[in-house]
Amino acid sequence: MTLLRTHNLSAFYGDFQALFGIDVAVEQDETVAIIGANGAGKTTLLRAIAGALATAPETVLLDGEPIGHKTPHEIVRLGIAMVPEGRRLFSSLSVEENLLLGTHSNRAGPWNLRRVYELFPRLHELRRLPATSLSGGQQQMAAVGRALMSNPRLLLCDELSLGLAPIVIRDIYQCLGAITAEGTTVVLVEQDINRALDASTRFYCLQEGRLALSAPTKNFDRAALTAAYFGM
Repeated sequence: MTLLRTHNLSAFYGDFQALFGIDVAVEQDETVAIIGANGAGKTTLLRAIAGALATAPETVLLDGEPIGHKTPHEIVRLGIAMVPEGRRLFSSLSVEENLLLGTHSNRAGPWNLRRVYELFPRLHELRRLPATSLSGGQQQMAAVGRALMSNPRLLLCDELSLGLAPIVIRDIYQCLGAITAEGTTVVLVEQDINRALDASTRFYCLQEGRLALSAPTKNFDRAALTAAYFGM
């Protein structure tokens, strides 16, 4: 069943057009990777889906219903949460207070403080500390936990590995299995192509704001991916 679909999605920053007619589909219970070089439009695509960029109503569909005109707050209530690039935790709040911000959508589901602390035990130990006093990896865990606290049907993850040590990246990606096991669908933007492909069932490759290639992550043409990635 198709959970999310974009249709002829274009997005702008002022007069600058960042996306050109993007058509993607995300099925329930799958993990989809969005890959591409810097400036390809990956983050812009997630921001458009999450309501952070204005789009025409019918260009983003959730369960077949147009949501392109809705605000980020409304979209979270519909079951889409985003883990933004750079984490964007509130420095004036503790780890636990940042996590609790995710509950404002009042959505029912499996995720609560106890479950998030089970997924990321280190966060429980650090829960009273200011969130921005944590290491980069711990902050990333807090950002993921905050998104999960809204009990999303669709989790948008933007550059989970950015600036993190390999062992921390491994630990965070291992947690994706527990997240998808709860019925959460994941769209993953990742600069590390191999990691993105390993974690997903299907990928879309963007190149200069346009869709260059789409394929399953098994048995695809790597030469075609290289050409799509670099615009060759």
